[in-house]
Amino acid sequence: MHRLLAPLRSTSVRLGLGYAALFAASSLLLVGSLRWHTTGYLDRRIDGVIAIDARQISEQLRDFGLSAAVEAINERVAEAPDGQAIYLLADRQLKPLAGNLAVWPAEVASKPGSYQVELVRHGQLRATRLRRIAAPGGFNLVVGRDVEGRAELRPLIVDGLCWAAGTAFLLAIAGGILVHQAVLSRVGEINDTASAIVRGDLSERVPARDTTDAFDRLAQTINAMLQQIQQLVDRVRNTSNAIAHDLRTPLAELRARLEELLRTRPEREIAFEEIHKAVADIDRVIAVFNALLRLAEIDSGVRRSGFRRVELADLATEVAELYGPLTEEKEAAFTVDAQSGMAVNGDPHLLAQAVGNLVDNAVKYAPRCGRISLRIAPCDDGWIEIAVADNGPGIPEAEKVQVTRRFYRGPSSAGTSGIGLGLSVVEAVARLHEGSLTLADNRPGLVASLRMPAAPAS
Repeated sequence: MHRLLAPLRSTSVRLGLGYAALFAASSLLLVGSLRWHTTGYLDRRIDGVIAIDARQISEQLRDFGLSAAVEAINERVAEAPDGQAIYLLADRQLKPLAGNLAVWPAEVASKPGSYQVELVRHGQLRATRLRRIAAPGGFNLVVGRDVEGRAELRPLIVDGLCWAAGTAFLLAIAGGILVHQAVLSRVGEINDTASAIVRGDLSERVPARDTTDAFDRLAQTINAMLQQIQQLVDRVRNTSNAIAHDLRTPLAELRARLEELLRTRPEREIAFEEIHKAVADIDRVIAVFNALLRLAEIDSGVRRSGFRRVELADLATEVAELYGPLTEEKEAAFTVDAQSGMAVNGDPHLLAQAVGNLVDNAVKYAPRCGRISLRIAPCDDGWIEIAVADNGPGIPEAEKVQVTRRFYRGPSSAGTSGIGLGLSVVEAVARLHEGSLTLADNRPGLVASLRMPAAPAS
């Protein structure tokens, strides 16, 4: 029983049944309306013919007397040998004087008007439409038409109505079943993909058929979501591996240093020096976690609540003042070119950190007495570009895609401090502000550019 009722629980089958009922009801209304209008039209036509006949006979009676009226009735009866036309002229006592009815119809009342009656004619009971009028001179006139043919048409219309409703219902059910099968096949594909994802196969995707129907749009949305999930999972997995790798070295060094202190019990000055190195190792571990927490905060989007108008010329001045001592220590030329009046909507602290990270990288990799520049300028498309350039070794083309990965440190990073999260933070900040980070060759060196939409004029 449950198996028989199971298809009825399907949305597509219920939808098909609903459409079937709607089609059947519309067919009933259509055929019913057709029948009503057809019957009304035929009645009006018959009533019109009867009225004309009755008026002409009345005029003959009024203008030329009884004999002329009787002659007119006899002519009409002779012209309709099939008996479809009915005429009866009677006196005040309803005694027949002329016509093809032997007696006055009992169903016709004394009041003039139209009547739908059944008369026995030619040995059969037939539907008849009559009109009684009070003729001149006190005579009574009945003119009518046999409408049995129209009555025979009624069951044909009803049969057609039933067949049309039944056919529409069956076609709608068949369409519902076909829709059910089509929907089930597409839902089955989505279900199979979801089951594969549950089993851990994040590379599975919902098949798409390159159409514009709702299922293909849903498949594209689901596939984009799965792609994003896979990237996030891979990022978490890579980040976990990188964290384990980056923290293992300072923690191992810290443990070895403390173990050596416990074992050797050195002099006070030497012990304090080793403790200072241990604190540096701990600071390195804390820096890793702080950077990861900052990235998680940026990726979550919670920092959008702190967005406001940020004047980039002021931000460039602050960054230049912060990193000025480092460039002087390296005897590098540091130039800042920031036009006033340029602004973006964003988090001022994150933007300062992103620009600071770019300048910090430029200072690290620029040679002694090298050149570093910070330029902020408008673009032709209404965006603003923040570009930091240096004349250091640059980044090979093959590595430019990888340097924004968390904890990635290329061969050129050997001998420099850092944990491989600087450009990851910059890229995350750009993404949070609906911008982008691009890396290009400076020949020699690197140009790191942040592009973000400009804020509307205040």
